[in-house]
Amino acid sequence: MDVAFVGHEAYVLVTLVGPDAGGSSVVGVYHVDGPHDVSVVADIGTWAIAHPPVPAFFVPSGVQFAMLPYKGDLLVTDGHHNRVLRIDLQGDPADNISEVIAFDDIVPTGLARNGHDIYLAEAGPVPHLPENGRVVRFSTHSATAKEVASGAPLLVDVEFARGHRLYALSQGTFTPGNPEGSPANPGTGSLVRVRRDGTMTPVLQGLDRPTSLEIIGHTAYIVTLTGEIWEVGLRHSRH
Repeated sequence: MDVAFVGHEAYVLVTLVGPDAGGSSVVGVYHVDGPHDVSVVADIGTWAIAHPPVPAFFVPSGVQFAMLPYKGDLLVTDGHHNRVLRIDLQGDPADNISEVIAFDDIVPTGLARNGHDIYLAEAGPVPHLPENGRVVRFSTHSATAKEVASGAPLLVDVEFARGHRLYALSQGTFTPGNPEGSPANPGTGSLVRVRRDGTMTPVLQGLDRPTSLEIIGHTAYIVTLTGEIWEVGLRHSRH
C-alpha cells in the first residue's frame, strides 16, 4: 500500500494478506532488509483484531492505507477501522502499536506533516460525496481533529509544496450502489489546491483513478490505479 523512509531505512505497508482476508501473511509494516528480504516490524493485523474499532467493520485486521514518518516512528492510517496508529520502530513487533486518534466513518487515507501538525485526507463514507472529502489537522497529543478544507470527492492523499501550499488528491466520482472499497469512476480524478478559505480549487482534472501523491519542489508526482505515474508542474499554480 505504501513505502516510507526513516533515515536511510525503507519500510513498506502491507494489508489484506491475513487469514481473515483469505491470505496467510502478516498484515503490517515490514523493514526492507535487502533486495530480496524483509522482516516484520509491526504486526498490525494481530493488534487490530485484539483492539477492534468502534465503527462497524467487516475485515477484522483492517485495511491500512498510508504511512508517514514522525519523530523516528511511523504513523499509519486505517481506512476501514477509521483511525491513525503509531508504530514504535524500536519496540517489539508484537507490542509496538498504539492508537493516536480515532474517527467515525470518515475513511482516513493519506497523511502529511507540517511542523507538529498532522494533515489527513478523508475519503468520506460511501458514496464519497464532495462535501465529505475533507482535509483535517490534528496533533499526536489531541483526540480531536479540526477541518481545514472540504469539497472534493474521495480524497486519497494530501501533500505540502514549497511555501506551505497544500494540495490534495481526489480519486473522483463514485457511483452509488458500487461495493464499499470500489475505486472512483475512470477519468474523474483531480489534483486540487487547498485554499485558505477552506475551499478546494482544481489544478488538474481528468485523472484516471489516482491513488497517491508526492510533491518534490515545484513538481507533483501522481500514481494511478493502472500503474501510471504522472508529473505535474506546480510552479505557475497560484496560492
